[in-house]
Amino acid sequence: MSDTDAVRMDDDERDEFLGRAGTGVISLATAEGEPPHSVPVSYGYDPVEAVLYFRLSVGPDREKGEIDDRAVTFVTYGERDGRWRSVAASGRLVSTTDESVAEETIEGLERTGRIPIVDVFGESTAEVAFAFCRLDPERFTTRIERSMEP
Repeated sequence: MSDTDAVRMDDDERDEFLGRAGTGVISLATAEGEPPHSVPVSYGYDPVEAVLYFRLSVGPDREKGEIDDRAVTFVTYGERDGRWRSVAASGRLVSTTDESVAEETIEGLERTGRIPIVDVFGESTAEVAFAFCRLDPERFTTRIERSMEP
């Protein structure tokens, strides 16, 4: 019988786990004393710049409100090769339509491949307004389950 211990992934392990795209949960900061607004999302990952890209629903009828410059934490997890892994990334969202990030965003999005489209809206995605934004994490927290031999 072996015990397991969660330890940090190195950058290469993190990049391999995040791959180019997947799904997770993003939690957006809210008013003081309120719980964060957390929603499932799909993402794209640029391993060259270590940046995450999101396609988020926006508009006045959306609960999350304005997304530009919001403090967020994004979490994704899963099992590969019989071991659990997780990545949490924290920072602020940046609109990809901002001229100062537009060119690097195009290059980064090309490196992510395709962000999966996950329909969780209860209405046609053609009727939902979306905005692309990116998270250049101030901090990554990674964990990988390692077996501990007796």
